[in-house]
Amino acid sequence: MHNMRRPVALASLVVGFATLIAVSGQQSEPLDIQEIKNNLYMITGPGGNVGVRVSTDGVVLIDNKFDRNHDAIMSTVQTVTSQPVTYVIGTHHHGDHMGGNPLFSTHADIIGHQNNRANMVRGDQPAPPNFVFADETAIFLGGVEVRAYHFGRGHTNGDAVVYFPDLRTIHGGDLLHGTAPFIDYANGGSSRAWVSTLDALLELDWDTAIPGHGEVMTRRDVQDFQNQMVNVRSRMSELIESGVSREDAPTRLRTNELSWTMAEEGLFMRRSIPGFYDEMSAER
Repeated sequence: MHNMRRPVALASLVVGFATLIAVSGQQSEPLDIQEIKNNLYMITGPGGNVGVRVSTDGVVLIDNKFDRNHDAIMSTVQTVTSQPVTYVIGTHHHGDHMGGNPLFSTHADIIGHQNNRANMVRGDQPAPPNFVFADETAIFLGGVEVRAYHFGRGHTNGDAVVYFPDLRTIHGGDLLHGTAPFIDYANGGSSRAWVSTLDALLELDWDTAIPGHGEVMTRRDVQDFQNQMVNVRSRMSELIESGVSREDAPTRLRTNELSWTMAEEGLFMRRSIPGFYDEMSAER
């Protein structure tokens, strides 16, 4: 990534509560913000978790929820700093994480993995990243370093892991999920590759992780998440080996030992299973 331009300052921002009427005309839901470490915050509410890294020269956002959340996110950021949002790093292309790109792109640079941009272009999503990277990149802003890595496929084929080295913290996007993961096979997702991607993520020096959805995680939480991915793959493999059909697999996969399979509202069971069955069948 090179030739980063200086962001255009926001001409006028309305300071107030996080619940605002967005440009789209839809009412944005209330958002909450919590401090994770010094000058690092997490904004929660509908959509993915937004990371907020504050520096003396500007703010780096990680993800930006839906389009309707732009004004609420900006208002929420203003409760912790008067600095403008200068960069947005997208962890992947899904609309609950990068749906705010059209409005944010008017005053900030949008950064993402090259496959992230390709997925957005193919899906005709507005305002794909205007800066892309292959393996890694970094932003240096006001004495703060923010790194972004692509360790391989997992949730999609364009996942970015964002690393704050001075704070020993990562934002994992939907490579990490507090309830149950979604394997987006239509956009290069893979359970097998996900395990290896988490291996690389765990090689970084960190003790705190912001997931794409859910509460802040520890290294142990992430290791447990990876272990469940390994175990659910093993269980599906055993079911296929025993002759369980694609139609019966969702019911037979459920077990109390694997929380993902018992999460009725989790996208693992609701949307991932057909592709998961096919992936595991192909590995035989």
